[in-house]
Amino acid sequence: MPELPEVETTAALIRPHAEGREILGADVDWVRSLGGASPDEFTGAIRGATIAAVRRRAKWVVMDLERRGEPAGALLCHLRMTGRLVADPWAEPPQPYQRVELHLHRKGDPRTRLRFLDVRKFGRFRFAPEGAAALEPLGPEPLGPDFTVDRLAADLKARRRALKPLLLDQGFVAGLGNIYVDESLFLSGLHPLRRSDRVPRERVERLHAAIQSTLVAAIEREGSSFDAFYRTPEGQPGSYQHLFRVYGRDGQPCTDCGRTIKKLVVGQRGTHICTRCQPSPRPSRGDRP
Repeated sequence: MPELPEVETTAALIRPHAEGREILGADVDWVRSLGGASPDEFTGAIRGATIAAVRRRAKWVVMDLERRGEPAGALLCHLRMTGRLVADPWAEPPQPYQRVELHLHRKGDPRTRLRFLDVRKFGRFRFAPEGAAALEPLGPEPLGPDFTVDRLAADLKARRRALKPLLLDQGFVAGLGNIYVDESLFLSGLHPLRRSDRVPRERVERLHAAIQSTLVAAIEREGSSFDAFYRTPEGQPGSYQHLFRVYGRDGQPCTDCGRTIKKLVVGQRGTHICTRCQPSPRPSRGDRP
């Protein structure tokens, strides 16, 4: 599933083709993409609105809409496992697996089609009348000003959960997924089963730095393409997968110490670690067997 770097890349590459353009209409080929609205309701709600901004929130592409300069809700797109956003010239025929298409126009520019493609039909492309407020329950952005070392330390201390499932919780921190949690935990030397309230301050600082440096590096390389599904809106794969230290490298030597990378299952998720660089947490007297 695309994570923060892949969604950030998608938003950045779609932005020049969508911002400032009026929505003339829409075609819908898969109703469930709309999150419960009918095609007529969806089209009626957005027709005539202008896409004022394209940005990312967590794993969502957010398109803020305006009418006559006033906020008019937002389009929220979640790519899930196999979704893609593509901007095409007006004359281009429908693409395979096309689920939603927006007809966009800006005075002086050729018309554009913004298409949501999804092979497995898991993604969502819905209208939220309340705008990005629909995403308020999500946690802080890991590259945003609210995600400080002090906040991370306090939030970890306030929970009694294993680190990996907690970092995957979108209400705790937004946008992280399996890949970048594994990579960040490795860089910080933390085992994925380490209990959050037992992470010392020095390790919290390392974890905070690891999360941010990993995400920045992945964004610079337009995300990770480890299968045939994730492609940028321009049809290109990301390249961060060539820099993976642990994710997907089970059976291969650790890049730091040479020990064989192991694959575990943590919270029903495949998890990759170096058992030397990320030693297992020691049980305390108060832990249940």
